[in-house]
This record gives sequence, structure tokens and C-alpha cells, in this order.
Amino acid sequence: MLIYTIAEIAKIVKGKLIQNQPGNVKYLLTDSRLVASPSDTLFFALVSKRRNGHDFIQELYKKGVCNFVVSELPESFDKYPLANFVLVPDTLVALQQLCTFHRRKFHYPVVGITGSNGKTIVKEWIFQVLEGAKRMVRSPKSYNSQIGVPLSVWLLDTDYDLAVIEAGISQKGEMEKLHEIIVPEVGIFTNIGPAHQENFSSYDEKIDEKLKLFRNCKILIYCKDQQEIDKRIKADADLKNTRLFTWSQKEKADLSIKSINTGDTFTEIKAVFEGEVVDITIPFTDKGSIENAINVWAFALYFRLQNNFIREKMKVLAPVAMRLEMKHGINHCTIINDSYNSDLISLGIALDFLNQQRQHVKHTLILSDILQSGREERELYAEVSELLRMKKISRFIGIGKALSKNQDLFKMDKEFFEDTHEFLLHFANDHFKDEAILLKGSRSFEFERISHVLEQKAHRTALEINLNAMVHNLNYFRSKLKPETKMTVMVKAFSYGSGSYEIANMLQYQRVDYLAVAFADEGISLRDAGITVPILVMNPEVTSYDLMIDYKLEPQIYGFTAIKEFNEAVVRKGLDSFPIHVKLDTGMHRLGFMEEEIDKLIESLKLAKNVHVQSIFSHLAGADEEKHDEFTRSQIACFDRMSSKIMKAFDYTIIRHILNSAGIERFPEAQFDMVRLGIGIYGISAVDQTKVRNVSTLRSTISQIKTVPGGETVGYGRKGKTTRDTKIAIVPIGYADGLNRKLSNGVGKFLVNGKFAPLIGNICMDLCMIDITGIEAEEGDDVIVFGETYTITDVASLLGTIPYEILTGVSSRVKRVYYQE
Repeated sequence: MLIYTIAEIAKIVKGKLIQNQPGNVKYLLTDSRLVASPSDTLFFALVSKRRNGHDFIQELYKKGVCNFVVSELPESFDKYPLANFVLVPDTLVALQQLCTFHRRKFHYPVVGITGSNGKTIVKEWIFQVLEGAKRMVRSPKSYNSQIGVPLSVWLLDTDYDLAVIEAGISQKGEMEKLHEIIVPEVGIFTNIGPAHQENFSSYDEKIDEKLKLFRNCKILIYCKDQQEIDKRIKADADLKNTRLFTWSQKEKADLSIKSINTGDTFTEIKAVFEGEVVDITIPFTDKGSIENAINVWAFALYFRLQNNFIREKMKVLAPVAMRLEMKHGINHCTIINDSYNSDLISLGIALDFLNQQRQHVKHTLILSDILQSGREERELYAEVSELLRMKKISRFIGIGKALSKNQDLFKMDKEFFEDTHEFLLHFANDHFKDEAILLKGSRSFEFERISHVLEQKAHRTALEINLNAMVHNLNYFRSKLKPETKMTVMVKAFSYGSGSYEIANMLQYQRVDYLAVAFADEGISLRDAGITVPILVMNPEVTSYDLMIDYKLEPQIYGFTAIKEFNEAVVRKGLDSFPIHVKLDTGMHRLGFMEEEIDKLIESLKLAKNVHVQSIFSHLAGADEEKHDEFTRSQIACFDRMSSKIMKAFDYTIIRHILNSAGIERFPEAQFDMVRLGIGIYGISAVDQTKVRNVSTLRSTISQIKTVPGGETVGYGRKGKTTRDTKIAIVPIGYADGLNRKLSNGVGKFLVNGKFAPLIGNICMDLCMIDITGIEAEEGDDVIVFGETYTITDVASLLGTIPYEILTGVSSRVKRVYYQE
């Protein structure tokens, strides 16, 4: 691994080096939460609309990081006697400059991949096909942004024969910067689609922007059947000297596809290449996988690999798990399955996710040998050992011959097995209890077998929670706020049915300012699970006051008796002061102090000398509907009057907040000091549903399929009547799982293999029946109750209710599966 001195880096990025202490750099860091090896890490203090990396320098210095690239210097160098600061005008530009310089040190082929879909899968399948033929370094996961690309290029080292880097863009001007960093010799353009189209005037404009990645490439691989891409490539003057390697099902090409025959679980593809008939078989049948596989095939043929070798590799292509999954495990364990690949970068990412799981004190890693690293074995596993030490892993289980051979490097509670089979032979249920377990294995180790024995067995209905979508929604609502505006996120009612500590862990990691729960016991559960962020209790009960104080839970106060009684509880605990949140009634007429009570409220608060007012807030009654806008504005004005009068009576700062999710979008001028994000983070927008992402998918499976003759009935009460021979599927979800019984008898419908299947007959407690006549389906196929295309809002509209009711109604017996892409 190449090592740079801090002085060299200052020169490369044209920065001013301040405090020239000895310092070598191996790792780059842009997220302060992900520090692994502080002594040889360089932190770039990136600045965005919502985050300023300079705010985290002191925290990182305490962790041992001493090298920083900054655009503003700290106020006092006395706090950082061992630190180096490289001062630059723009830290992102400096990151890109450093990695551009690093890229120029290597002369083996670098492949650049772009397109609307398939980039990561094509990259990972190239890695699988080249195993044994080339030593390849590649972008971790989908690191393809203005930050991700330079961090990917930094991984280039002398131990490899080839690099494959993804590049993704969302607006004009971005690809030119990525081209300068990657400088690909070979290009692959996967396809073009609607992703990020809102920032381009046309498909042609988006294609032209993406083509900037391939400027001066020696070779460009693409499907010429995609006419828009083919046309723009041939019109691009920057590609006039680029060799175009094409494939097509319709016309003559370098790789002319002659037939695609799909079976139940595989697809056979025949083609002509250089005058000879060649063929491959892939273990996939969907259109996207076929397209991705042909791109990989074309790439391998261009690299002059023998088709016999390619055929054998393509036959066993493994699915690319684009997501890390978290499930409930045996004996109160949490299982994190990220076992589609194993390399140092993705291991670090997965370990950071493991460390978010504060509900367990004990953290266990089950890791396979890391294959095709290009690194000397002893050096590689010494680095893995140091990473585990830094991440405070409690127990390490290594699986594979290389790890077993180097087990002396690991100074912790440890076990080693030659292979997965040996591990399973020695597996015992009571060996794992109340711990978070990360599975990280190369695909050949078949860690899905380990996941199966560790996972808590439950029926096949599951509510899947997309944590990436939740973070996207959080950031969307943050983008509506001023940088100084704080945010409370509502996690009451089991996080609107989505989970408890699982969601709170993620929000704490995302540095929200407050969490809000309905009752004290919810807050106590979060504290027991390791949540340290401030927690607001919306419905505190007098019997829980002492516990709230013990667990540092801050109450909503909405009555005069509560002020007196909570103050007395604080006195009993021997505390001088404890924060409270005062609720004002501005027109919702639920809880809170009325405007005519403000003078009495101020007097009562002044008498309660052992509490201090942390915030004043109110609720909007109709912020999501335009017809109530005049009333909403009157509520905001009333809140401003009432809260201003209270604040003038006290000589300390008090936070004010009134906006909910809809209010953040529709009344940003009233954000005051803080907002409360509720249903918005779960994927519901009051303004533009395209701006938020679906978070929750309720999924089940087909247990049985049967044909019921016409003229018969289905289900209890004989309510489902067949008018023809009807193919029905029985699905293991019922009203005990939260499926509303009013969806019975054709009111509701599920998605089966992309087609709607209406419910037939009455919904039972544990089962329901759907009519799948005319739908290709088999027992075991997925059934979507609601999700990405058929949304929770769609289901709510059928019932004349709101998404809140549907989401919170999903029973706790339905297992939750959390995933991160």
C-alpha cells in the first residue's frame, strides 16, 4: 500500500501546511463516524448545506486522528499540539485533486462504468468472472459519487492488474470531474433510464453528460440496440478515436446475440463473436440480469478470455446482494447479514453498521477468508485484526484456511474453522445469546447457511424497512431547514410500526437532535438499548416521573398540576434543574395551555425552581391540506405571540417548535428553532411524493395454489363466490398480522409477479386468499401487500383512512427485516 507524508499531500493539493508534525497517510476519511485507524488517517472536513466537517475535528483528534484537510482553521492550535492542518479553499476539490494524483501512479487498465442501472452488478460480476485470471480492485458497494469515486480510486495499489470504478451523476457538470479522477482506458455504458431525469432537459442531454466519462477511452462497450445511446456515441467528437465494442440482438455487432432461451431458473444465450458461435448459461431469467450478463460477457471477450473459461464462470454467477440485512436472531440476538462479498472496505462499512447496534453490549464478527485482495496474506490479516480492535469487536469467528493459519494475529476472544461446514458441525444454539452478530463472507463460503441457523424462525410474512430510504427522507426534510434549525424525529408507537431501537440507532447515528416517544416506557426501552440522544416524552404520566428523571427522559408539560408535581419529583431526586417541554394549545384543542392562561403559566414556571423550560411547542391541526392554510397561519401567529411572551419572562434560551412533517414542506418560514419530523421520514409527503422514498414493504409468500370450480365459495361465511374456474393462492397473512378485514372480498389486492391479484373471500385470522387466475405464479412466490409501486397510501385510500393507521397496525408478530443498500 502506498503511503504519503502529510507534506507531500499538502503539495499535491496546493494547500498550506500548518504545524508540520511527522505524519504518514494510508487512509482517507470524510465521515467522522467511520474512523478505523486514526494514526495514519487523513480527514477531509467537507462542508455541505447541513453538515460542516470542521465541527467534528475536536472529536476526531480525541480519537487519535492528527491529519486534517480544512478550509477554515480552528480557533486555537493549543488544543491540537500533535495535529497537522492542510488549509485549502475547498476540501472536496482537495480530495479529488489528491486522488487524481494517486490515479496517475498506476498504468494497468482502469475500467469506468456508468449508466442508469446495473453499474454495481456489472462491476461485481466482472469481479466474479475474472477470479483466477486477474487481480482486480473495485469500487466498494456503490461508491460512485463526487465523494465516492475519489475514495474508490484511492484503493488503487501496486498489487492489482485491473481496476473497475463506477461513476454516477445526478446533474450536469459532475461527470467531467469524475473523468479527471478515473481516466478510464475501458468504458462500459450499461443503459439509460429515468433516474435523475429531473435535472436534465432530455435523455440526449443526460447521455451526453455520461459520455464525458469515456473521453479518450481506448474501448467503449455498450448495446447498440439502445438507439439513443448509439446515436449520441456516434455523434460525439470526443469518441472519434475510441474503439466501439458493441453487442446487439437486432443487427450485426462485435457480439451478435442470436438467441436467448429462458428456462425456469436459467437462461441460455448464443451469439457470434469473431465468426464463431459462442454461448453462455446464466442462473437468472429476468431481463435486467440478462442485459448485465451480456455486458460482462462482452467485457471478458474483449479481454481475450477463452469462452470456455467465461462459460464456466457465468454458469455460477452469484446474485449481488445490494443490501445489508438486519434481522432478529435466536436467543435475543441481532443478525446482520452482509455476506455477498468480503473485502477490507466493505468490512469497514459493515462494522460501522454493527457498532450502531447499541442494544447489545457484545458484538461478534463471523468472517471468511478475504479472497482476491491482491495483498500479502500476513499483512492483510494484521490489518483486519487492527480494524477489529479499533471497532471494539467482542468476539471473532474466522472461517477459512488463511484466517486459521493467521489466527495468532487476533488478540481477542476467538474461534477458527477451516470452512463453513466445520463451523456448522460445531454449532450450538446456546453459543450465541444477546449479542449483535455480523456475517461477512465471500460468496464461495455460503454464509447463507450460517444465517439460516442463526435467524429467529418466524412465519414468512415480513415488514421490510429500507434504512437508506429513511436516511434519504431525513435528508430531504433537512434540506428544507436552515443549518441552525434543530430536528426532533418521532419514534413513538414502535416508530410508527417500523421498529424501536433499530430506527433509533440509525437516527442517533445520523445525529438528530431529539427523539420523541409517546410514553415513558418507550423511552426507557431506548435508553436500555444504548440510545443517548435526548428523548422527549409526549404523554408522561405522574406515576412515571421518577423513572423519567432516572433515565433522563424529558416530559411534555401541558397542565398546571403537572408543573408542580414534576418539580416535586425533581426535588425528591436531589437535582437543581431538569428540562421540561411546555405544550401550548393554539387551536388543535387537544393538550396544552390556552392563550388566556399564559400569565398564570409564567407564574407557575417561575415558582417551579427546579425545572427549566427546554422548549415551547404546539401542534398544527391541518398543515397538510391547503383548505386549512388560513387556520394554520393563524395557529403559527398565535404560537409566536404566546411563546414570545413566555420567553421574555426568562433570562435563558428556550427552543421553539411547531412544524410537523407537512409543516416543514409547506410552511418553512415558521421553522423557529426546531421542527418535529414524523410520518415524513417513513416516506409520506404532503407536497410531492416523488421527493421521498418508500421505506416499508409488507411482503408475504404463496403457501398453496389450488383451482376452485365455478359456482363454489371461498372462506368464512362463504362470502367469496367463484363465477368461473378460479385459481386461488393462500397467503399466510391475516387480521392478526394487521391486515384490515375490510379489504376482504375484492376490496383489497396484492401484487404477485408484477400483477394485481384481488382478495377473494373474508380475510382470516392468519391467512387470506387471492385470485391469481391468469397470473404466472408458483408456491413460494413473493406477494406484496404494499411497497414501492403499490404503496401504503394506495392501501389507505381503499379503506378511507390514513397511512399512519396502516403502518402502525402491522402486528408485532410480523418480523421486521431492516436493510441498508
